[in-house]
Amino acid sequence: MTIQITIIKIEGYGPWTLKLGSDRETQLQIFQANLYSDLQKLFSKKDAIVYFNRFDELIAISNGLSLEDHLSIEREISDMYKDLNISMSIGTGATPIDANIAAYHSRKNNNLLDKSKLVYADHQVKLLYKNPNKPPTDMFTQILHLDIDNSTKVSNELSPYEITTKIMKMFSNLIELFSEHKSMTFFIGGDNFMVISNTISKEKVSEIIGKIYESENVKLNCGIGIACTGRKAVQAATEALDTIRNLRDQGVITPIYEIQWN
Repeated sequence: MTIQITIIKIEGYGPWTLKLGSDRETQLQIFQANLYSDLQKLFSKKDAIVYFNRFDELIAISNGLSLEDHLSIEREISDMYKDLNISMSIGTGATPIDANIAAYHSRKNNNLLDKSKLVYADHQVKLLYKNPNKPPTDMFTQILHLDIDNSTKVSNELSPYEITTKIMKMFSNLIELFSEHKSMTFFIGGDNFMVISNTISKEKVSEIIGKIYESENVKLNCGIGIACTGRKAVQAATEALDTIRNLRDQGVITPIYEIQWN
């Protein structure tokens, strides 16, 4: 079972930003927000999901997307942003980190799918997609959706920026702990994190949550979602997190809950 990752990168970002002059920061923030919004819309229509990596680079869980799907998204983005080059690098692997590395090397080795488009894929992806219009069916995604248990209490005790400081420290710790298991962690706003995990057990998740509690004195809940595509796995993970909250309201404390969809 494999997962497919697509790295979306703004090419020539540094030189392009300098052309905007010194009064460019607000323009860049607007541009980056719009680009993220447009990419999320296009990928989500195809049952994928996009995360910010850096603001000039994003990462999508692209299970189920064929090579032609990527090319069609690239064409739409190119039509929207004519003054900018966007590349997509596709990789697969048993873990998210493995897929991420494969995607990185596809671009590094200049493995273009089409000489006129900046869409790259490694050799393994090309073997999987013998028919460019038909994606393979043996892919799956495991997503963890984590949030702070009783975050209202934390909000009442700390100012907004103090909360941000605590959240960012926790984010750093989560990245380190989950990367040991070749998982990728993203902060998605508020007190929420998502981890592309694929091979991690509930026991290991419980151990990591315990370490965060020991170091930060903050309890985390974790909804685990498993499905064939990124968007469906995220939906299952969020439904699992909602189930934890509903059970808590009924007096049942379950910090980790898993939902798997076929």
